[in-house]
Amino acid sequence: MENLFRLADQDQGFFQRKWTLVNGPVIVGAGPSGLATAACLREQGVPFVVLERAECIASLWQKRTYDRLKLHLPKQFCQLPKMPFPEDFPEYPTKRQFIEYLESYAKHFDINPKFNECVQSARYDETSGFWRVKTVVTSGSNRTEFEYICRWLVVATGENAERVVPDIEGLAEFGGEIIHACDYKSGEKFQGKKVLVVGCGNSGMEVSLDLCNHNASPSMVVRSSVHVLPREIFGKSTYELAFFMLKWLPIWLVDKLMLILTWLVLGNVEKYGLKRPSIGPLELKNTQGKTPVLDIGALEKIKSGDINVVPGIKRFSRGEVELLNGEKLDIDSVILATGYRSNVPSWLQEGEFFSKNGLPKAPFPNGWKGNGGLYAVGFTRRGLSGASSDAMSIAKDIGMVWKQETKQHKKRTIACHRRCISQF
Repeated sequence: MENLFRLADQDQGFFQRKWTLVNGPVIVGAGPSGLATAACLREQGVPFVVLERAECIASLWQKRTYDRLKLHLPKQFCQLPKMPFPEDFPEYPTKRQFIEYLESYAKHFDINPKFNECVQSARYDETSGFWRVKTVVTSGSNRTEFEYICRWLVVATGENAERVVPDIEGLAEFGGEIIHACDYKSGEKFQGKKVLVVGCGNSGMEVSLDLCNHNASPSMVVRSSVHVLPREIFGKSTYELAFFMLKWLPIWLVDKLMLILTWLVLGNVEKYGLKRPSIGPLELKNTQGKTPVLDIGALEKIKSGDINVVPGIKRFSRGEVELLNGEKLDIDSVILATGYRSNVPSWLQEGEFFSKNGLPKAPFPNGWKGNGGLYAVGFTRRGLSGASSDAMSIAKDIGMVWKQETKQHKKRTIACHRRCISQF
């Protein structure tokens, strides 16, 4: 408490602003990563505060995903700690089912985030040993500044907090509709239109497939090499099969086996403009964080010509795009399936644990804990299973300190009480 008053003295007018001393960690972000951490802390008996800039949990899933989205991995690899998916859910739950699961999860563990509260800055005060987290709360046209003082800060904003919009020559002159994939819901309004999809990851592939299913004419830009794997191999989840083999075999051998099996199922995809990287899919994921595409039907549309695969873009002009090979395409709309990035550098004032790209510097599995009570969850590039692993590690680490200090406090209280009795 002495440190807290010292902290207050350092900032004149400190008590004139709205502030709160948090008796436990502050968790920034109420997506799956933040919810998983909160649930694990609840199990440890540690109080917490969850801050969320949107007005709902899992805003990425609720607001920035297309309607046809399903989990790409089997549900057992996507469930959060302490609570499995309902048994009647399919193996690959839909977007709506996953959101329902997250809402039930928050209710079950009594997680009540503070919504519409955007973190402006967070910095560690070495003199006091506390984190100072400044936020802005929006309610209609009203804006209120708050400050939270806490010993532990959990960064749960994840790898996909902000959209990436590339700077492409002439894009501003195009004149047609340009949206990011996070704003794409359905191909219904693109019926009969020529659409350029920029990006060939899982989102780019699935958006292109959805456009085909709504009678649009998509051209998908494949600028670099990409691994396309079947979602299932002979009725078994590709991810599950790889996960099983990694228990017994080195990653390079698993990569070779996976590519052989993929060739048997999908054939030679390179003749359709989908050149494979020289590094295997699992090693590429581990070293560069590039996720392989799990095909759910787009490849058949590519083979049939319904999805036109094109090379990189040179420039846009009014109503058309010029490609690197000199070809020009007339197009009506552009969908940027160009991914997301971390927003951590914009608000966290720290330079040791996080790198400039907003990801922890330490590689998996050591990227969940920094110094001074700083933690990160959901930055492993290993999806929901990686976030769950981080959440359990963080809660265990904080819980151990919490229980020790709580136990010591109780002992001091009892001892003081006995001394008082002995005086009479």
